Amino acid sequence: MADCDKIRLAMLGMVDGNGHPYSWSAIFNGYDPGKMSKCPYAGIPAYLDKEPKETLRIPGAQVTHIWTDDPADAQQVARASLIPNIVKRPEDVIGHVDAVIIATDKGHEHVERARPFVEAGLPVFVDKPMTDNEQDLRTFVKWVDEGGRIMSSSCMRYTKEFAPYRLSTHDLGELRYASITTPKTWERYGIHALEGIYPVLGPGFISARNTGDQNRNIVHLKHSSGVDVVVAAVGEMYGGFGVLTLCGTAGHAQVAFSDTFYAFKAQLEAFIEYVRTGERAFPFDETVELAKLVIAGIRSREKGGTEVLLSEIKER
Repeated sequence: MADCDKIRLAMLGMVDGNGHPYSWSAIFNGYDPGKMSKCPYAGIPAYLDKEPKETLRIPGAQVTHIWTDDPADAQQVARASLIPNIVKRPEDVIGHVDAVIIATDKGHEHVERARPFVEAGLPVFVDKPMTDNEQDLRTFVKWVDEGGRIMSSSCMRYTKEFAPYRLSTHDLGELRYASITTPKTWERYGIHALEGIYPVLGPGFISARNTGDQNRNIVHLKHSSGVDVVVAAVGEMYGGFGVLTLCGTAGHAQVAFSDTFYAFKAQLEAFIEYVRTGERAFPFDETVELAKLVIAGIRSREKGGTEVLLSEIKER
């Protein structure tokens, strides 16, 4: 928990295809519209510009430091998102911030990106997926077991469009089938789909069977409630990001994710509340189960589409 009223944050890392340092920093700091218009991810200034300036920012926290893998990116993000300090090495923020955000979405890198800050006792937010392999999952679980303050999630956990079904699916009767879609790779974006559906069904996933390939992951999940779930993560299927279908004994529903800003802000607010109070918005065990689903989907694909039980993946 931070000792100061305004939580000082470090935004760390930037990888191809991911503009979170721009948008997430702006949600804390505000932004320079002219400089943000030059952001290489056109969707970011588009949705930021729609938000009223008086409600854009999360109060009581500021991104004070930034480091990116390419130093030129840090210069651009700092100017656009009003970040006062650029550091040469990520570890240079230790002693100057109250928490760090690892803003990259390559799960196999996250243990090493997070390690210096976990060992320094800082709260760490890790962008989705927390990890995509069993060895690193064990490391994250060990850190949390030892008192490490780590949170990781997809913004899809907080989508306002899915909120009614997170509260109740009673009107649909007993759920029998669900599906959800995402573009891009299973390794980097499968977690968006998984965490979109997870709060609707809750814990209890049993297995994954991925009958697709690197560009077309079609993953059948079994849940202990008896619901079958199909997740499709397909390359350039950008028209199908976050389309959720629920089918039950009494009805069905289909809804699509659309408000990116709302989901990002809610996700970051949950982390700030965790830094302030030490109270998690959801149990870390859920993040562990979600990581196992990511891992099982990869393992199944590599084994030619065989069913992989989550119980085969050991977090300790």
